[in-house]
Amino acid sequence: MRPDAGPLRLDASAPDFARDFAALVDARRESDADVSRDVAAILARVRAEGDAALHALTLKFDGHDLDTTGWEVPRAERRAALDGLSAELRTALELAADRIRAYHLKQKPADSDNVDAAGVRLGARWRGVDAAGVYVPGGRAAYPSSVLMNAIPARVAGVDRLTMVTPTPRGETNPLVLAAAEIAGVDEVWRVGGAHAVAALAYGTARIGAVDVVTGPGNAWVAEAKRQLYGVVGIDMVAGPSEIVVVADRDNDPEWIAADLLSQAEHDPTSQSILFTDDAPFADAVAAAVTRQLASLATGATATESWLANGAIVLVPSLDAALPLVDRLAPEHLELAVADPEPLFARVRHAGSVFLGRHTPEAVGDYVAGPNHVLPTGRRARFSSGLSVLDFMKRTSFLACDPAALQRIGPAAVALADAEGLPAHARSVALRLS
Repeated sequence: MRPDAGPLRLDASAPDFARDFAALVDARRESDADVSRDVAAILARVRAEGDAALHALTLKFDGHDLDTTGWEVPRAERRAALDGLSAELRTALELAADRIRAYHLKQKPADSDNVDAAGVRLGARWRGVDAAGVYVPGGRAAYPSSVLMNAIPARVAGVDRLTMVTPTPRGETNPLVLAAAEIAGVDEVWRVGGAHAVAALAYGTARIGAVDVVTGPGNAWVAEAKRQLYGVVGIDMVAGPSEIVVVADRDNDPEWIAADLLSQAEHDPTSQSILFTDDAPFADAVAAAVTRQLASLATGATATESWLANGAIVLVPSLDAALPLVDRLAPEHLELAVADPEPLFARVRHAGSVFLGRHTPEAVGDYVAGPNHVLPTGRRARFSSGLSVLDFMKRTSFLACDPAALQRIGPAAVALADAEGLPAHARSVALRLS
């Protein structure tokens, strides 16, 4: 927490702004705990011992005996969780699922198959992976929206077997998570979590079949397990603490903008919320609104720690001047809270997801808008994208030459193979040419 017990305030006109903003961009918010060695040991243990390791580690970390509580959540229990929801919650989950599915259906790539001018047939075929695993944080604080955001794109991609793992502290399951799994069409739900669950998905055990891709959020140990297992399985990304950047002018309601900033601050003490504005009195009004809202927020303790330790308000001479600074942050979420966001949006290069206009709070994207809420954090939006159908698919290229086509392009292949010192390559083409 900062010594002045307030969020960082920066002014682009200040002489030290470049230095101070660079420090904000470079600040490390990921966990400082050295988890790499612990995770490596867990992965090795699961690979060697399989289900016995899962049993022991679940007893240690989640406080229940899988042989007593049950390894897999039965389909009947998942169906009962769905049927037991209030009409309002079930309608909300089904609306979210429908919108997420519709959005991701439009992401499915088309196969290609063409014959070019040389007479060579060239194309690509897209297929879903055979099996995917979805990690869902567990316990009473679990998020059914994460189930939908991870499982539905996998189903749209055509994944044959969809497995979910989720920790169940003391054996307790979250009915909303189970209901979401039923709506999304998950095949299996296992009561295991942590790095050992990711290892089980990657290596497979006697009970849990290995998968090809693992996606979903988790703590530092889960993220590190995914990082170490990349290559054994595909992963979506290694995600860090959540973040939001809001670009707003003085015509906004300060209470709205304060609520948007706190919508990410309440996730975790390491989350980050940043406001860019060109109006100093508005900046003060938002800061005051944040303080007022924190006093009555059920998640106020977490949000306060996040806001005071990692929050920032940046005063810029114009909102146009904010955009190069936003690109340097490459935020997970970016709100452009202005009357006409399009000119600003056109200049944005790096952001996980952008929310356009005053009536598009980031939170609507977390639940029911349609685009995926699994997004790159920690400036990774400079080179990566949010979770999509493509994360559960792979592309196979194909080509076909008839004798005439090979005569047209084969001599060039022979010349290049000879130049690279690979005579067998050259011969395999040359024999067909003669």
